[in-house]
Amino acid sequence: MIYREIVHTCSNSEVARAAVDSIGGEFAQRFAADASKRDLSSGAWAARLVREFADKADEVEWHRVSAAAYRADQPILGGLRYILERAAGNTTPPAWMICAASAQA
Repeated sequence: MIYREIVHTCSNSEVARAAVDSIGGEFAQRFAADASKRDLSSGAWAARLVREFADKADEVEWHRVSAAAYRADQPILGGLRYILERAAGNTTPPAWMICAASAQA
C-alpha cells in the first residue's frame, strides 16, 4: 500500500528532503522554516515526522493518507504532504485534498 512505501522511503532524511523539495512552493518554505526553528534540516524533520506518524497513526489515518495519494499526479508526494501537515498539527485537510475527495465522489 502507498503509506508503507511513504514510510519506507521517507523515513530516510535524504529522501524526505528531496520529497519536500519536490512538493515545493509555500509548503516547502514553511516546512523548512519550521524545521530550522528546531535546528533540523527539512529532511531530518520530515523523516522524524513520518516515523512518528507511522508509530501513532490508526487505520483511519492510513486511509486518509491513501485518499490524499489517490489520483494525485505524484501519489507519494500527496500522501507525504498529508502526513507532514497532520504531524505538524494542521487538523484541517488541505484544500487540494478536499477537492480531490470531492472529485472521487
